Amino acid sequence: MRRFLARNAPAYVFLLPWFLGFFLLALGPILASLYLSFTKYDMVSDPRWIGFDNYHYMFTRDRRFWQALEVTFTYVALSVPARLIMALGVAMLLDKGLRSIGLYRAIFYLPSLLGASIAIAILWRQLFEADGVVNQVLAMIGIEGAAWITDPNTSLYTLVVLAMWQFGSPMLIFLAGLRGIPRDLYEAAEIDGTPPWRQFFRITLPLLAPVIFFNLVLQTIEAFKTFSSAFIISNGSGAPADSLLFYTVYLFNEAFKFFRMGYASALAWVLLIIIAIFTAISFLTSKYWVHYENDRD
Repeated sequence: MRRFLARNAPAYVFLLPWFLGFFLLALGPILASLYLSFTKYDMVSDPRWIGFDNYHYMFTRDRRFWQALEVTFTYVALSVPARLIMALGVAMLLDKGLRSIGLYRAIFYLPSLLGASIAIAILWRQLFEADGVVNQVLAMIGIEGAAWITDPNTSLYTLVVLAMWQFGSPMLIFLAGLRGIPRDLYEAAEIDGTPPWRQFFRITLPLLAPVIFFNLVLQTIEAFKTFSSAFIISNGSGAPADSLLFYTVYLFNEAFKFFRMGYASALAWVLLIIIAIFTAISFLTSKYWVHYENDRD
């Protein structure tokens, strides 16, 4: 036991701040929100226990709850693959041994630092307004623009494009994974006359599968949590016609606009369960397509 503690002491030292922060700052609010999800609480009067009424109303009578789920799932299904494809493509370009690669990494990572900010969300809204820069550029080449933000049929796609622009974090992770693939595998494939596209599917993708899996889980969780850009572009209401009613926007409005904190807590726990189910399914299915270096047949 003493030897075990001595060997793992550095790890426990580094984990200690996280555990202290979790138990002192996070655990209390988590348990409080769980309790409030079973109450009617308006932040003025005392919480009143109502059992599962919040959850029953949510699944049987709340139309906007289902609309928020539909919008969020559609956004996740479109934005995550688009962002990962963009990130992998740029990472493969940077893996070709470009000069000043550090500069390129910084340039491509910059959108990820700015992408979720309030300023960028406001700028994005101005770009895609009916008289915005995008439509002005399209008019210069003879193409009639659209009401990208105010049209329910196109508003969600503007946020998908914004998500694609924020590919810096997964790009760096992909680049690190590509650098870990042995170069001699590609050299042997070239000697055998294997075309580049087949090298990609036979060498790059299989060996990069653990990194793809990591990015997939991480980016999907982040997509479910998208809030700032959706809130700003929709003016905090989910407009037009609830086409931008993200789950997080709906939760925020229930809590801090209508002061239905008990119901908002129930919404938060449902979102947590949805993310947990997705993560569990991802790990359970990963054994069929993700293979690690130390796997044994």
